[in-house]
Amino acid sequence: MTLFLKPNPASGVPIYLQLKEQIRHACETGALRPGDSLPGIRALAESMVINPNTVARVYRELELEGLLELRHGVGAFVASCGTTRWTAARSGQIKAAQKAARSLVSELRRRGIEPDEIRRLIEAELAGGDGRVPLVG
Repeated sequence: MTLFLKPNPASGVPIYLQLKEQIRHACETGALRPGDSLPGIRALAESMVINPNTVARVYRELELEGLLELRHGVGAFVASCGTTRWTAARSGQIKAAQKAARSLVSELRRRGIEPDEIRRLIEAELAGGDGRVPLVG
């Protein structure tokens, strides 16, 4: 099962942050649940074609935030609900946002906007764009 996408080095967002956000998103949307195990560091690094130290850094940071539990010699696991700030309310917010994003993407596709253009538009908005994003590249 492929849970995470390969990072995009051209996005301008550091690779470790891209992976960190993917893991958070998977937890918030329920794709990963408390107690679920994550891939081993080497296995995930190989599948994503990134440095194992990057994966180790992400796992350590998410452990410090309370999202993951690292068990020496066993692996990385999603922390139990009571120990994290990722509550059911947050999960509900993310699911609602996911529905809105799905609706937005569907509408833009209906208007003939290509996926790469949609991605650039959204990334520009997240980067603090002023709305004056060229639609033609």
